[in-house]
Amino acid sequence: MLLKKFFRFVLPSVVSMWIFALYTIIDGMFVARGVGEEALAAVNLSTPYVIFIFTIGLLTAAGTSTLISIALGRQQEEEASGLFTMNLAVMTVFSLAVTAVSQICLEPLVLVLGATESTMEYVKDYVGTISCFAVFFILSYNMEALVKTDGTPVVSAVGVCACGLTNVVLDYVFVMKLHWGVFGASFATGLAQMASTMIFLLYFAKFRKTLRFRKFRLNLQVYRQIIPLGLSSGFTELSGGIVIFLFNQAILRVIGESGIVSYTVISYVNTLVLNTMSGIAQGIQPVISFHYGAEEHYLCRKFLSYAMKMTLAVTAVCFLLLELFPGMFVGIFLDKGNGVLFSYTEKALRLYALSFLFLGFNVVSAGYLTAIEKPAFSFTISMGRGLAAIALSLGIMTALFGESGIWCAPFFSEAFCAIMSALFLKAVFHLTGNCVSC
Repeated sequence: MLLKKFFRFVLPSVVSMWIFALYTIIDGMFVARGVGEEALAAVNLSTPYVIFIFTIGLLTAAGTSTLISIALGRQQEEEASGLFTMNLAVMTVFSLAVTAVSQICLEPLVLVLGATESTMEYVKDYVGTISCFAVFFILSYNMEALVKTDGTPVVSAVGVCACGLTNVVLDYVFVMKLHWGVFGASFATGLAQMASTMIFLLYFAKFRKTLRFRKFRLNLQVYRQIIPLGLSSGFTELSGGIVIFLFNQAILRVIGESGIVSYTVISYVNTLVLNTMSGIAQGIQPVISFHYGAEEHYLCRKFLSYAMKMTLAVTAVCFLLLELFPGMFVGIFLDKGNGVLFSYTEKALRLYALSFLFLGFNVVSAGYLTAIEKPAFSFTISMGRGLAAIALSLGIMTALFGESGIWCAPFFSEAFCAIMSALFLKAVFHLTGNCVSC
């Protein structure tokens, strides 16, 4: 019964996160085949901005979902619906502000992202178009999480799958048939987000279980709780963008613009693996928060045990595939006819894949600590793996080993954070007097 409940929440969440990852991956595939390698590099340079938009949605979604789940566990349905409605209204206004600032500051923004003379116009096209759809990115991500909180995780998968399918079809039409290039790829992604937003709005308007739109009293003070609770999950998502940004800067400095193409392929693979682990963490969050609110601590630890076992299995599969068959993934984006670039990317991918041995453990640990209202612990993990540890590791490894050090840096960063995660979990279990395997 418990295992069935675990998979009922986790599997739709993982599928949803896969499709979120595929937004940028599909853009990359079509851009690589339909425009060229410079345009592919430009999409990679734009990726931190796209992840930043997603992070805003996840930051509030994770915190709001936690508070709503706890309220529902305490049978406080009116309070939960009021918070749900208020958050969507606040995020709509904030999203429009993000669009306005991005459009006004577009030129300096793309320069900060690392655009060069050859990629400048491509990056401006991509970022400028995506920013116009910020409200749909943020609201879609919020409602995708809250649909699961409402007890219907399969609806989140349906909405996100519809979004992914829309993105694939429109990418093909806009890039391959109409030859709209990078603009076409970003326009397709924005319209796909609009589609999923409409589906989730229809659900909450007509078919919801508990959460509903209702009049609310604006209370921005609640974000003092929401933001700390969402920092870990939000920073986990943002860390992908920060890591891409840091790597882009290091590669441009040590290898040159040609290395960006190899890293573009690697970052797509990393995004897929990271989103898989984030899907597991986000899937267990509402159910753990619910039982935590009901003071059923043993069930919280039981669900964490299931999540860790699933993470171990996924880690083993991903690592073996990438070490044994890296060309299978590189070939999705690069032509084997370019032998030097293809072989170099395979070698770099093998080195980078070592970090996946610890990545899942860190992400799931941070998600669990968020769900039981330990935001300081979870944020420390996310901050470490997403900024402090990776920046330090990248600087040291690049100085010591040059190009190879760039690709090995994530392994040492994730390993350090895994030790920190284990210590935090041990402290939490000591306080409750139980272990995770109980």
